[in-house]
Amino acid sequence: MPVVLSIGGSSINPDGKPDINFLKGISKVLKESKDEFGIVTGGGSVARAYANAAKELGASEYDADAVAIVATKLNAHILISALGDIAHPNVPMTFERARMHLGKHKVVVMGGTIPGITTDSDSALLAEAIGAKRLVNVSNVDAVYDSDPRKNPNAKKFEKLTYEQLIDLAVKSDKRTAGTHFVFDMLACKLVARSKIETHFVSGKNMKDVANAINGKKHSGTVVKS
Repeated sequence: MPVVLSIGGSSINPDGKPDINFLKGISKVLKESKDEFGIVTGGGSVARAYANAAKELGASEYDADAVAIVATKLNAHILISALGDIAHPNVPMTFERARMHLGKHKVVVMGGTIPGITTDSDSALLAEAIGAKRLVNVSNVDAVYDSDPRKNPNAKKFEKLTYEQLIDLAVKSDKRTAGTHFVFDMLACKLVARSKIETHFVSGKNMKDVANAINGKKHSGTVVKS
């Protein structure tokens, strides 16, 4: 059964340039795993910078999203470079193509798809498309909290959540604008809930947690399931 990874741009390019150590680390984890993987990469700081610049120049939210999507694909390509021959060499434009390529390659890496849909939601849709029952969200946040832990030192961390609890937390934070959303946006939360996709939230700085989440084992992040 394949596993889907939603890898935040904050892990791939935390300072506007690729994090080589992260890319080597995640590549090692995937190469050592026996699973197949569908991956969706976010845009990170590069996507936010370009989306904001586009809006300052008069672009609509739709067009700002379209600009951000280009950055997600840059991150997809750099991850493919790190993965080498275990990954399909190109970035599929649709979930159907990703599903087709996964049968021939161990890893398929996508970026964003259409404006208005975050890469969180893309990862949930990819999981549905390829029949994955586990999704691992890898970002610069180590778990799900009741508020932003970077702004609130007293934010409550959750080890386990139901789908309904995750949706409730997302509803409070979802703004539907490029680069600004809860650790997993509202639509993505509803998608994993409807298909009962076990969803894990871990930090990209802890590869042991990433590996454990992929295998459905205990980790220091958050797991969401029925």
